[in-house]
Amino acid sequence: MAVDACNSGTLLLPFLDESGWNQELRAFVYLIALLWCFMGIAIVADVFMCAIETITSKTKEVKVPKQDNPSEMDVVEIRVWNDTVANLTLMALGSSAPEILLAIIEIVILNKFEAGKLGPSTIVGSAAFNLLVITGVCVMSIPTHEQRRIKAIKVFAVTASFSMLAYIWLYLALSAITPDVIDLWEAILTFLLFPILVVVAYIADKEYCCPGKVQPQDPGVLELAEGAKTLSTPTHDPEVESFIKEVSRNPDLSEDDAAMLVAAHIKSRQPKNYGYYRVGAIRDLGGSHKLRPKMDPKLRVIYEELSEVGFSSSGATAIMSHALAGKVQPARVEFAAPEFAVLESDKIVKIGVKRSGNTKITASVNYETINGTAMAGSDYEAKRDVLVFQPGENLKHINITIIDDNEWEENEVFFLKLARFDYKDDTVEIGEQSITEVTIINDDEPGTFSLENPSFVIKESIGKAYIKVNRTQGTDGRVEVTWKTTDQTAVNGKDYHGGSGTLVFEHGEQAKSIAIDIIDDKDFEKDETFLVELIKTSAGAKIGHIRSAAVNIVNDDEYRRLFDRVVALTHINLRRLELGSESWASQFREAMSVNGGDVENATAIDYVMHFFTFAWKVIFAIIPPCTWLGGWVTFCVALMMIGLVTTIVGDLATIFGCLIGLKDEATAILFVALGTSLPDLFASKTAAVNEKYADASVGNVTGSNSVNVFLGLGLPWVIAASYHMAKGTVFEVKAGTLSTSVITYSCCAVLCFVLLLVRRYSKFMGRAELGGPNVTKYVSGVFLIFLWFVYVLISCLVIYEIITF
Repeated sequence: MAVDACNSGTLLLPFLDESGWNQELRAFVYLIALLWCFMGIAIVADVFMCAIETITSKTKEVKVPKQDNPSEMDVVEIRVWNDTVANLTLMALGSSAPEILLAIIEIVILNKFEAGKLGPSTIVGSAAFNLLVITGVCVMSIPTHEQRRIKAIKVFAVTASFSMLAYIWLYLALSAITPDVIDLWEAILTFLLFPILVVVAYIADKEYCCPGKVQPQDPGVLELAEGAKTLSTPTHDPEVESFIKEVSRNPDLSEDDAAMLVAAHIKSRQPKNYGYYRVGAIRDLGGSHKLRPKMDPKLRVIYEELSEVGFSSSGATAIMSHALAGKVQPARVEFAAPEFAVLESDKIVKIGVKRSGNTKITASVNYETINGTAMAGSDYEAKRDVLVFQPGENLKHINITIIDDNEWEENEVFFLKLARFDYKDDTVEIGEQSITEVTIINDDEPGTFSLENPSFVIKESIGKAYIKVNRTQGTDGRVEVTWKTTDQTAVNGKDYHGGSGTLVFEHGEQAKSIAIDIIDDKDFEKDETFLVELIKTSAGAKIGHIRSAAVNIVNDDEYRRLFDRVVALTHINLRRLELGSESWASQFREAMSVNGGDVENATAIDYVMHFFTFAWKVIFAIIPPCTWLGGWVTFCVALMMIGLVTTIVGDLATIFGCLIGLKDEATAILFVALGTSLPDLFASKTAAVNEKYADASVGNVTGSNSVNVFLGLGLPWVIAASYHMAKGTVFEVKAGTLSTSVITYSCCAVLCFVLLLVRRYSKFMGRAELGGPNVTKYVSGVFLIFLWFVYVLISCLVIYEIITF
């Protein structure tokens, strides 16, 4: 009888009568089905978020005066949706839809307008997990010596206050005002707190309540300052064109590689919200097509180097721009060489880091090792630390320990990367050589020096040719290499600035470049050529077989053809990185293919997860594409799909809890709340690491928790209370253990907010909500996760009446 009773109180399940099965087997089957349905909810939420992103990214054109010439107008593109309103309405609904729909379905459909236990407990349990666990993980996930602050702190203060008000009101309504009964006015007030929250948060975002605030005459001016952009295609943005020019300098990059780098750069410059990271997290877990392009390690290093140093070409130009802007000349820090080498038997490699520009100030930079073919732990000891240049210091060394395993191996490489210690500090900048390659070799000769290629192709408009000289067969000692240029069809002084010079290779340095200025005379000319030749080296060293190279200067017409080809390939790459598909056919192709069809970059985990999620992907591919009617068709259909799967999850959770002896409240807190919130954890962690501010990671948690109560309980309460009023009865909602759960959560939430407040204003903790010094960030993160365990423990003890209040 006990087993059969588990099938009562459900809406859709069971699909077949399995009451005669072994109870342990049934529990295992229902657990697997529950976990699989959690995957389904996550995948359909991906589609739902794509629709929301399409809706909220709608833009309009506004004319504003040009800053340099107010008499002329610029046409700019601004978002129709305010970010704060979007985050508290559609975005919050997108992340909380399963919990909200579960509460609505339980009251309205499953219990016939009577209160249930699974939905409300899931909402409170999800709120605790979101605020405590997600915030704790985000605090700890920030890289060493970095921090993230909440930018829209006034909006966060509003949503945090309303999130506390939501649960205080929940307690008052259930236990104080009308105990165990929800009147219609209480239900309506609960629901109305949602639009009130949106309005107050919008006022805080716009700072309308601040006395003395000067509003611009043209409404477009303010929007322009908040991220509006001049209308242009991404690849015709001047900064993007500079990036393409910089990429084209590298002769080792194919047009496909260049297009991938450009597409990645364009996507990195586009503003991203929580929805973007939520979709990205689900696709990473489900083996679907990724929102970030997959790059091999060498290409990733090139991209990170270009992203770090910018595209102004020379340090002198950067220094001049600072001087013209009236700023202090910055200290410029970079590696002394792009490549180093070390014998495995040397045990330690010294990597030179030089400082130029302003040498009178203290300059601090972060550095860290990155795996290549050499792996940390087996080939070398990983290192991540801060390098500090005191005033007057121009050269320092980073010592990396090499692990000698006494086994013969081919040459292996790893990388070192420099980054700003404080992204707000503009007195220190990273130079062009922000990443260096270290090769572990088995030779102790001074080396053989050769030009990298017998010929180089340089675009005339780029302005500088870098002729790379490689040092092979040993890197022992300091060696000088003398070089000279010889005119061919190109003339020194007219087409380029050549002559002769000396490259100095310090001990361990493996590559250097000869920098030759190219003169762009703006006239149409045929391609021109000059020679670069290595003349002699220091005693003991040798010149290799490529001792001279022809440098071909091509005119701008050829460059434009290359530019156009890269642009065309870039648009293809950008379409691959879009959130949604353009047609039903493409949706089904992506659904049925691992990694969305990008098989070459699929990992073993992608194949495994694609196998488990294949059925869900195909089922949800029937949802209309996001391009239909601005995303609203997809929004509605996906919401109905979420409701259907959520109903099945509710039934599965109820039966599973019954089979293993769990009450509905405990099942909601221990299983349902976690299953629906785990995608948010992965999304927030990714946003915390990749975003400059903490708004997209933890800034939205309080708003989402508020919306959970105001919509997830307010809406079904209004419906149920109206039904009971019409019937002449009362809508009973037993406070029971829910009140204790609310009180426990509220106490933990207060401690969480106090900690975040202390972290923001405490120098000892880094003056930021996330990251900061290692000790304080890990202590903070562990403390917040500990609070969640306390919440779960107390809630479960009260649910099973082990303790009472």
